[in-house]
Amino acid sequence: MLEFPAIQGQGFRNVVEDGRVTGFSFRLRNPNYRGGPASMLDGVEVVIDGERIPDHVPLWTLQGRTMTLDEMRASTDVRWNLDEPATITVPKPGGLSTGVHSLEVTIFLRRSYIPPLIARTHFRAAAKGVIVPPAPEGPIKYGVSTYSYTGDVNTTMTLEDVFAEIADLGATGIEILGEGNLPNYPSPDAAWIESWHGMVENYGLTPTNFGSWVDTTRWHDRDLTAEEGAEQLQLDLRLAKELGFTSVRPKFGVTSWDLDPHPIWQETIERSLDLAAELDVVICPEIHTPTPIKHPVTQGYIDFIEKSGTDHFKLLIDTGIFNTEPILEVSEEIEGDGEEIPPHLRPLGVPMSDFVEVLPYTHFIQAKFVEIDDDLHDLHVPWAQVVPTLLENGWSGYLSSEYEGRREPYRGRDQVRRQHALIRSLQAGAR
Repeated sequence: MLEFPAIQGQGFRNVVEDGRVTGFSFRLRNPNYRGGPASMLDGVEVVIDGERIPDHVPLWTLQGRTMTLDEMRASTDVRWNLDEPATITVPKPGGLSTGVHSLEVTIFLRRSYIPPLIARTHFRAAAKGVIVPPAPEGPIKYGVSTYSYTGDVNTTMTLEDVFAEIADLGATGIEILGEGNLPNYPSPDAAWIESWHGMVENYGLTPTNFGSWVDTTRWHDRDLTAEEGAEQLQLDLRLAKELGFTSVRPKFGVTSWDLDPHPIWQETIERSLDLAAELDVVICPEIHTPTPIKHPVTQGYIDFIEKSGTDHFKLLIDTGIFNTEPILEVSEEIEGDGEEIPPHLRPLGVPMSDFVEVLPYTHFIQAKFVEIDDDLHDLHVPWAQVVPTLLENGWSGYLSSEYEGRREPYRGRDQVRRQHALIRSLQAGAR
């Protein structure tokens, strides 16, 4: 599915030829109401960060063929159809720097049914694109949670569009929400499961973490029992395994603003550990603001890991615990206790020294963030501390982007690209 704006978010990248960066490219949706012959295209003027590129310079790629403007005008068998993006390549030695760039285009085409004096029509569009560098070699792997695209999924994106988006930005892992992304949950049909594995193979992605909920307040007149909680968790462990995931995040109901998990959590896990070991799936409870690392909740999980000796129960760290500034714009409104800023939006500023202590117990990291500006500055999370801490302590695993900012169409996609550009640059600079 194409994006609504004429300038597509996918496909904005530097062009590498024989090991050299020779320019940059981006994709355009045909802004006309009909497709037409490529010979009726009159070029595209590009303005990148204020620099004007004349309309005859860029190359066009349509239907698998790359052509100059003169070659398109002379063509007899190439069309720009409405369901196919055009790739525009602009020669520019060295390409564009990592980060956010302002892009303006004017597309020119001729329409035979309009009088000759005004037959040359122009369509203008502007956007900000993000150049994301390749993921550096090293122990950190990059993934994305489908939660980042909340609001877009099922409206402007299909699940396959999510796969395409993640693959396009050069990430390798996909994290999903079981009850958010599986049709007919908890019983997706065999055809859908087959299509899931087909997308995993086609886009070269690795299923990482499966989001699960143990809704302790499911019933109005009583809480869930440990037996019922284990039944729910085990259902999701089996689903996760069937879809190729290696970890499950059970979000237990909580009893306080400190996110104390409901008392059934431990027995629920105990009842499910044998199955987790059999399936080789790790159960990962989430350490999430407003709960810091130095807290009885986190310590309770660590004590359980140490006493059980299991390899199938570890921590999931949500990077929102490192926020140094309050969150003033959120994706979900939650009624607080009358405070100006409720506890879950206040900055915890968990120190890196605390993080280091729990890294040996940490299986997965949700790279939670809310806003990254045009200068690739995260307004809340100190990535310049987080990334070196991971590298210096030899942690290996997935950083899975979890955007939780404003839910405007396409905004999550742009913000995830900014985060990957930022974190990858920090990792590359630390080598």
